[in-house]
Amino acid sequence: MGPKSIIGLAGALIVVLVVTSSVYIIPETHRGVLLRFGELIETNVGPGIHFKVPVIDQVRQFDVRVLTMDLPSRQYLTVEKKPLDVDSYIAWQISDVDTFYRATGGNEFSAQSLLSSRIDNGLRNEFGVRTMHEVVTGQRDELMHTLRDQVNETSISEFGIRVLDIRVKAIELPKQVSQNVYRRMSTEREKLAQEFRSRGKEAAEGIRADADRQKTVILAEAFAKSEKTRGEGDGTAAKIYADAYSKDPDFYSFYRSLSAYQKAFANKDDVMVIDSDSDFLKFLKSPRGASN
Repeated sequence: MGPKSIIGLAGALIVVLVVTSSVYIIPETHRGVLLRFGELIETNVGPGIHFKVPVIDQVRQFDVRVLTMDLPSRQYLTVEKKPLDVDSYIAWQISDVDTFYRATGGNEFSAQSLLSSRIDNGLRNEFGVRTMHEVVTGQRDELMHTLRDQVNETSISEFGIRVLDIRVKAIELPKQVSQNVYRRMSTEREKLAQEFRSRGKEAAEGIRADADRQKTVILAEAFAKSEKTRGEGDGTAAKIYADAYSKDPDFYSFYRSLSAYQKAFANKDDVMVIDSDSDFLKFLKSPRGASN
């Protein structure tokens, strides 16, 4: 290869390098700024192919899609001075590349730091005028919308950033407070359980007393009924004996004496001392029971 060919090839290579270093492409999802010797000369460069002066000009590109950022967990006080640990995140987007670059130098971390500081102050103020119940339940959405609008009032004009959404992921009591709340809840539940036990014991005593009363009444009624039945039976038996006696007094007397003998002489070891002239022995002396 001759000297002319080498020179031609070198020239062509230089031309290619100059052309490639003069052309830059901005993607659809990005916007750019053009700097010359570090000085901003063109902002909000749209997507497409663009040209710049090689070496002298520098291009910075920024993602204009919706970005999210988790905020560090912070502790805020409600209007009742109750502490709450809050985890939140934001969704944001670069709305003005020129303002964004001038405010942050094109550094996303600086932008996130600025937003985090504004939102931290906003959350502190919003929590400070609400009760715990309002923050946890009914007014959380209202709080987020209000805070978003407040932050946007300054972030768009000062930083070129639009905050699309602010959301609270979790609201929790601090660990020490949670333990105190748990102990208080446990005490309240134990107190309630003791009250139920007392009521149950009182009801059991009432049931037991009523059962004892019913038992006494039933036994008394049964005893009265049995005594009445026994009395009626004795009366019936006496009537039967009386009828039998009136039909044959001698036989009846003989039968009763035999029954008395059977009971009196049932035990061979018993000893009976009795007068021989006693009527008890009259049937032993004579079958007809006649006295001598």
